[in-house]
This record gives sequence, structure tokens and C-alpha cells, in this order.
Amino acid sequence: MNLFDLKGKVAVITGGNGGIGLGMAQGIASLGAAIVIAGRNEEKAADALKALRDMGAEASFIAADVTKKAECQALIASAIQKHGRVDILVNNAGTSVRKMPQDLSEDEWHHVLDTNVTSAFLCSQAAYPAVVKAGGGKMINIGSMMSLFGAPYATAYCASKGGIVQMTRAMATAWAKDNIQVNAVLPGWIDTDLTKRARQQVQGLHDSVEKRTPHGRWGTPEDMAGIAAFLASSASDFVTGTAIPVDGGFSIAM
Repeated sequence: MNLFDLKGKVAVITGGNGGIGLGMAQGIASLGAAIVIAGRNEEKAADALKALRDMGAEASFIAADVTKKAECQALIASAIQKHGRVDILVNNAGTSVRKMPQDLSEDEWHHVLDTNVTSAFLCSQAAYPAVVKAGGGKMINIGSMMSLFGAPYATAYCASKGGIVQMTRAMATAWAKDNIQVNAVLPGWIDTDLTKRARQQVQGLHDSVEKRTPHGRWGTPEDMAGIAAFLASSASDFVTGTAIPVDGGFSIAM
């Protein structure tokens, strides 16, 4: 039995056109799954599709604003039309507004919560019937170290990523009967466009992360491939409701 065989499976990955999402897409694609990237930046998606196809993967892009219920439903319907089924969903779309809580506007609060946690709920809800029809599958939600820690400049982000973990646990208990495993991944400080902006805005962040991380470096999107492969495959069939740090030891270091 090959626990890491995903041939014939189809994975939908929101925000899969770069950074953590693309790293996870590549990990899942390496096991043979077809990949559907969902996002809004078609130019960025073209580069991601090339990277996936260069490794021999079947891959497509579907434009979608995953903060809107109708577009989440259309995304899943389009994925089924293109590839025949949906077995795996990775809820990776995310953003942040770095301001002190007293300076955060209501619109900024809702923007972060809608992008990070509401989108994950709406996509999971939309994908559920398709995954049930496929006989079960996997849903992977992307949390953060901020699911565990607080940061003065990240009130909305922390709230959203804490919410991701609790939502994951609730969905895991609800859908276990349908043979759907729902897990969260908590990336540490990964070198992405989002964290590049953080390093510009938060003085000393780069050096402090390197100093605290036992591995002595920032993570890369490629570091996310292994956990994606594990949680998307049969190797994790008895793993559900977890929140797994992938952080080079950042969360355990003093």
C-alpha cells in the first residue's frame, strides 16, 4: 500500500499562486494530484501554473474572490467541470493589516477576518458536498504562529488565525462521519511577499526571527510541501482536528 499516492485526486488551493500556497500545491502535486489554483492575480497564477506543469502536474487556474459565497460555489463547480471531482481543499488565502488595535478601522478588521477565516468557511462549505461524493477527503486550513501568540500590530490577524484553529476542530468533529479529515497548519516565519512587507514595517523582525528559530533561518515555501503531502494523503487518515506548527522550532524556543 502506498500511503502517499494521490493519482486521480483533485486538490483546490486558494491563494495557491505563490508563497505558502504554491509550496503546498507543489507538495500535493508531487504525489500525483491534479491542482486547481484559485486567486485573483492571473499574472502571478501563470507563473505558478508553469512551475506546477514543469514538474509534470495537471494544473489549472480559476479566478475567484473567496470572500464571496457565490464565487466559492462557482469555484468548486468549475473545478468539478474541469477535473471531474474535488478531494482536497487547502484554505490558504490570507492577508494582514499591521496597525495597533486603537488605530484599526472597522473596514480593515472585516477585510482581514473575511479574507482569512470567512473565506475558509465559505470554501469548505462549498466543497463539502463534492468531497462527500468522492467518498471523503481532506481539508487543510492555514493558521499561523499568531494562532498561538499575540502581537501588538496584528489584532485582526491574530483573531482570524485563532479562529481558523477552532473552526478546524469544529469541522473535524462534524465531518469525521463523512470520512473527511480537517486539519490546520501553523506556518512559522516563512519568506513570502506578505512577510517581506512585515520586515519593512516591523523594525528588527528579520534578525529576531533568525535568533529565536532553532533552525537559524526563515522558512521557505518549499518547507511547506511535506506537511501538505502528509495531510492531503492517506498517511493522515487517522489525524484530524490538529494544528501542526511548521516553524523550524520557533514556537518551542525561548
